[in-house]
Amino acid sequence: MPLMPRLLNFLLLIAPLYGGPMIVDFVEDHCIDCHGDGITKGNLDLGAIVNAPLENHRAIWEHAILRMDSRQMPPPKKDRPSETEYQAILTHLIGRLDSHADNHPSPGKVPALRRLTRTEYRLAVRDLLGINLDVSELLPQDQSSHGFDNITVGDLSPTLLNRYVRAAQKIARLATGSAPSSPDMRIVRLPADQSQKEHVQGLPIGTRGGLSFNHHFPVAGEYDFVIRLARDRNEEVEGLWSKHQIEFLIDGKPTRSFHVERPKDRDHSTVDSHLKVRLQLPAGVHKIGVTFLKKPASLITTARQPYHSQYNAHRHPRQAPAIFQVSVTGPFSAEEASPNPLDLDRITRLAYRRPVTDSDRAALAPYLEQGPEMALAAILVSPRFLFRIEPSMTPGKVRPLTDLELATRLSFFLWSSLPDEQLLTAKLSDPAIRDAQVSRMLADPRSDSLVTNFANQWLHLRNLTSVSPDLRLFPDFDDNLRQSFLRETELLFQSILKEQRPVIDLLTARYSFLNERLAKHYGIPGIFGSRFRHVALPPDSPRGGLLRHGSILTVTSYANRTSPVIRGNWILENILGTPAPPPPADIPSLDDVVIDQSLPMREKLAAHSQKASCATCHDLMDPVGFALEQYDAVGRFLNYEVDAAGGLPDGQKFHGIEGLESGLAKRPDLFARTVTEKLLTYALGRGVDHADASAIRNILRAAAVHNYRFTDLILGITRSLPFTHRLD
Repeated sequence: MPLMPRLLNFLLLIAPLYGGPMIVDFVEDHCIDCHGDGITKGNLDLGAIVNAPLENHRAIWEHAILRMDSRQMPPPKKDRPSETEYQAILTHLIGRLDSHADNHPSPGKVPALRRLTRTEYRLAVRDLLGINLDVSELLPQDQSSHGFDNITVGDLSPTLLNRYVRAAQKIARLATGSAPSSPDMRIVRLPADQSQKEHVQGLPIGTRGGLSFNHHFPVAGEYDFVIRLARDRNEEVEGLWSKHQIEFLIDGKPTRSFHVERPKDRDHSTVDSHLKVRLQLPAGVHKIGVTFLKKPASLITTARQPYHSQYNAHRHPRQAPAIFQVSVTGPFSAEEASPNPLDLDRITRLAYRRPVTDSDRAALAPYLEQGPEMALAAILVSPRFLFRIEPSMTPGKVRPLTDLELATRLSFFLWSSLPDEQLLTAKLSDPAIRDAQVSRMLADPRSDSLVTNFANQWLHLRNLTSVSPDLRLFPDFDDNLRQSFLRETELLFQSILKEQRPVIDLLTARYSFLNERLAKHYGIPGIFGSRFRHVALPPDSPRGGLLRHGSILTVTSYANRTSPVIRGNWILENILGTPAPPPPADIPSLDDVVIDQSLPMREKLAAHSQKASCATCHDLMDPVGFALEQYDAVGRFLNYEVDAAGGLPDGQKFHGIEGLESGLAKRPDLFARTVTEKLLTYALGRGVDHADASAIRNILRAAAVHNYRFTDLILGITRSLPFTHRLD
């Protein structure tokens, strides 16, 4: 073959490995002013790598793709490419990087050993033994990384091991029906800021306040129940102006009635000393309820409207007594009973997530000689139960997961718990069988963990428990509202998942789930009672999708004011998947800068952002956050003129929430990509990086057919290389 044709063929062969003229021209036209020729904004010098093989700098090019795809780069204030140029360069870069990924598959490095989180441990015990135990008193909270708590769980310190041993001993005793060596006590205490003037769901109609909870009674015997009433700073029972009746219920049936009234000698120390009862109860789980019979609204209660909260001794003294805590102690005079029979082979198989071996039985034999309780405790502290193990079989090489390893990955992804018998025996390496199992698992109630575990972490809903708005500014905020915020968002997320709807509906929904407490806060009439129900909203309603929820608006605010910065960055990170870079260490907070504090928020932030190092981030965050300024720090819509002019990093300008939602809905693929990245992080137990970008794009291409349905994204993850393979 002549030299020139051979040279041309060679150049065509190696061209995909290098930047090529299209990339060089694009970088010189649109990037080099900030990222080259000695200028390295964001510590990025594209000029130095534009002629190097692409695979040598995949992380940089994938980051560039992310910023260009969301139209954040080049910045709106710079000369920007046309839409045709954007599409051309993205198609070119993505095509070549995906081709490289196809030829060099890598699922990324997942730890070979990972401890169960506290949530996973609780759900695993529930599914293994039927015991739904609150383990928050037994095990510490796990630390979060990349937004989730199943990532930093690689170790087991001696102190933590001791706590697992104590937890295992208690669970084993409950499961076998063994009486404790001495009576146990459990105290259930209500939040101090919980209002108790309305009906509590799960308690009888015609009652107000109180609480209900499930308690596992290990053996038949006598148990003491003691009720304590809430007191103010002076140790007086709050709101005790007249006689009140307290109902004590077991499994929904009234069992005892008590009366409390204001003491004539004003000595409140003994007002609730008679609120105790000892009952003979059979072993098992029983529902305990304590509540007040509701009286007609009094004049003093009515006069306090429009406020709803009546719990705070400084500003909102209760107008009626409230429950402070209920304690359960026992058993006393426990009945002799045979231990509950346990199928230890089945328990071991499910706990270890694999068939039981002779060595397993031999290891348990010494404990079994001491009784089933000891054997079960040994299973619950075994590393085979406490840790998810994917052993390294081919060091340095990529291998497909075994069926049992896939069963564990699937179950902890979709259920946050153990695989069941059907999953452990399925040939999950067969894609059709795996898809069928995923569909079955999503239809199972255990998949609610995607709501209570995944969504609560992704959307920062767990932070609601620590939110305490300034009660001088927001005197109507209480724990009832906090819990209603949480439930509204959980139910919306659940509806999108269960109804197999596009994920963008999370942002654009024109309905919500409300009870009376939440509807009153939102100013929506006609909603009564503690039960949540689906509520269709009119087109002009300020309520609807996630960004209009009190939960999101509250966790992205300060205690005394809104924060366009926090709200803006929350959207960039959790909706668009492109968070602003962290601020430099020497940047002061807004409250520490010498700025006229009487200025409106927009002017204060503008003054704060005059430094170039500040403007880089604030130009991205602030316009997005300002679009939510129509909502205050506890999510109320402000019915007066507010400067809510905002924008997105792609250059769109708008006013208020409608414009923000519309702008986000124009590119549903961006939100779908973010959801996919969060789901993949949660599913794998590690942060995603540039090596996962091609797999994520494959998931999105397949899901685009049905406009990115939530279930399609989940299926795509369970089919992906990072999920089905591991790098040993």
